Amino acid sequence: MTALPAVRGAHLVGSINQPTAAATLRIVAENLGADIARIPDGEVGERYHWILFQGTAFDAVDGLVRVPIDPIVIGGFDVRPLTLDGTVAAEALEFGPLGYADAAIASFAEFTALKDAGVIAPDTRFQVSLPSPLAALSVYVVAAERPLVYPAYSAAIAREIAEIAAAIPADELAIQIDLATEFTYIEQVTVGGTKSIAWFAEAGADASTAETIAAAGALAATIANLVPDAVELGFHLCYGDVAEKHFVEPADTANLVALANVLASSVTRPVNWVHLPVPIERDDTAYVAPLAELALRQETTLFLGLVHHEDGVEGASRRIAAVRPVLAAAGFTEFGIGTECGFGRGPADRTAPLLRLHAEVIAAANA
Repeated sequence: MTALPAVRGAHLVGSINQPTAAATLRIVAENLGADIARIPDGEVGERYHWILFQGTAFDAVDGLVRVPIDPIVIGGFDVRPLTLDGTVAAEALEFGPLGYADAAIASFAEFTALKDAGVIAPDTRFQVSLPSPLAALSVYVVAAERPLVYPAYSAAIAREIAEIAAAIPADELAIQIDLATEFTYIEQVTVGGTKSIAWFAEAGADASTAETIAAAGALAATIANLVPDAVELGFHLCYGDVAEKHFVEPADTANLVALANVLASSVTRPVNWVHLPVPIERDDTAYVAPLAELALRQETTLFLGLVHHEDGVEGASRRIAAVRPVLAAAGFTEFGIGTECGFGRGPADRTAPLLRLHAEVIAAANA
């Protein structure tokens, strides 16, 4: 009889509701330190609403201008898209600093201080979560001009990665690439009244789901390959988190698995982890059955986002029971857990209990 895989370790996607990076790092270390290998800074400050703060970076680019409509304000940010104004050729567009490197370097100083004080375990890495270039581009550039602006914004993300890797020792750093917007294209979600068309796929509007997944994975792999080999690298595959809801509920894990497999075959450096969501309603075999086709590399740890504060250990245990036989048949000997997305936009007083819940789920699964 095939042994069921053990549940080993927890993963935090990035967003955690605490007032400062130091507070985030401390509360994670104190409540989940024994079960976690990497700690993010919580995406505090202007990163609270994920990529919405990037509007100021687009505003600062010569050659781009906001479309002439009334402001569209979400979370205090004007998310009106920008368009080329004709004063600068698209290939000459140049972004300045995006803010990710500055935030990472500042938070790493807090991380170092807490590690030196013995609060954070010596082998723990500092995790930096970065969106793929598609994310902010899909919010802040009109659809027809995204192919023209993508190279400049992608180059800016590349510079942020290089700056982070130059400032933080490789053996203390982990970088996660967040792939959420990709699934709006894969699932052809309607955003703002317009269906998401995979302009980056060769067939464009006529691209099949498989072609869209392959093209999205290729773009993500190009960014991931910029991370130095000695730095840990992971991917968070996501269906969004607006008001703690996905933008569309996945029918099953098939598209998640397909994209994870593209990454496994396309990224030329080690991939240390992949994180996939498991909705609270899905404790059925049908949702997890496609995981049997997951073809991760030997060095890659699978983390499943099956922890939900609403149903605690009992609910997570049901979802673990559904997935374990599938993973066992696929040859997995262990996997880790997490929430399905970040939890920085939930109430702050939920943070410590939710962190402890991860440890409780791990203990129950291996009892």
